[in-house]
Amino acid sequence: MTSYLQTADGEKHAAALSSVVAAVGLTTFKLVVGVSTGSLGILAEAAHSGLDLLAALMTFFAVRLSSKPADDQHLYGHGKIENISALFETLLLLITCVWIIYEAVQRLFFRHVEIEVTFWAFLVMFVSIAVDLTRSRVLYRAARKHNSQALEADALHFSTDIWSSSVVILGLIGVKLSAIHPQLGFLRQADAMAALVVALIVIYISLQLGERAIQALLDAAPRDKANAIKQAVERLPGVVDCHHVRLRYAGPQPFADVHILVAPEMDFTAVHTLTEDVERTIQTLLPDADVTVHPEPAPATVPSAYS
Repeated sequence: MTSYLQTADGEKHAAALSSVVAAVGLTTFKLVVGVSTGSLGILAEAAHSGLDLLAALMTFFAVRLSSKPADDQHLYGHGKIENISALFETLLLLITCVWIIYEAVQRLFFRHVEIEVTFWAFLVMFVSIAVDLTRSRVLYRAARKHNSQALEADALHFSTDIWSSSVVILGLIGVKLSAIHPQLGFLRQADAMAALVVALIVIYISLQLGERAIQALLDAAPRDKANAIKQAVERLPGVVDCHHVRLRYAGPQPFADVHILVAPEMDFTAVHTLTEDVERTIQTLLPDADVTVHPEPAPATVPSAYS
């Protein structure tokens, strides 16, 4: 079991680190090209990638810290560090969107900025799409394999970057067309409009990530899992009733507490064996769950297989 956890942690750390390295490269590349061309769309993407870098760093350290074992002060482990990281990531993204929207409105209505659409402007966006596609797949794969909400949030984040980068490319094409065909002069605003679309995309995804992080911090139970566990446990021979089912996640680690009624004439050994069967049944529905089973004698009026 220990070697498996070490392997799982190593894979999660490697996925998070690859995201950090990619974010550093993309942020630098976009910033240089954005400043040299004056494109707000690319500068918006550079700011977005800068926050991606902060988010990736937070995810990297969150994954490392959340893998620490439980101690005297954190009896359920440190898994919720991943959820806190996701919440901070949401706040950072929303702050960035406020700046992007403000700057886009300024350029649309109050300030004119000349944009130089060059080969490098298109190259940086196509490179961004290729990198985001690769790292989102790596993160999704690790998130699904190890049930990591922090990595899943990062993967969702970077997969949306593909769409926002595509929007910026459309904006650059609009600016280029307005320069070639003066009758299409209204397309000069395409870059600022693209930046607004980027901001709206990021806001939408940020709110989704924030809601998931808050739900996890509030110990929201997985949808329909409690009822599925109750039904599965009650099908076990010897279980008269299953009630008071409680589920929660601490990062990737699920915890389950259940109470069961057993026939009062069952001896201690039989009850102990039954609780182990209950644990295994729950773990088929919640893999790697930490399960606590509280057995109680059923009232004499309740029929059982031992009656």
